[in-house]
Amino acid sequence: MVNVVLYFFHVVFFVYIVYTRFKNESLSEAALNAALIIILFTVGYSIFDFITKFIIIEEGFGRDFTRDTLNLTLLSIAEFFFYKNYYFNKTTSDEKEK
Repeated sequence: MVNVVLYFFHVVFFVYIVYTRFKNESLSEAALNAALIIILFTVGYSIFDFITKFIIIEEGFGRDFTRDTLNLTLLSIAEFFFYKNYYFNKTTSDEKEK
């Protein structure tokens, strides 16, 4: 069930970013952001899977929180901080210099 919720949040975020970039800028900007999100998700999931494979057994911490759920949770946390700075950081370079 945790996996479904985390995947749902990823899909909602994906649609939100693509829609807002298409609406505010252009179709090519929306496509570039869609590609960025897809690449970061697939590569990040693979990296976290590689790391946790050596640390956690496949059953994980129980029936509802397996190793795959842990990978997706860690990926979501990492993506949250990355996307927060990438998309929602409103400071410009002029404000940073002051």
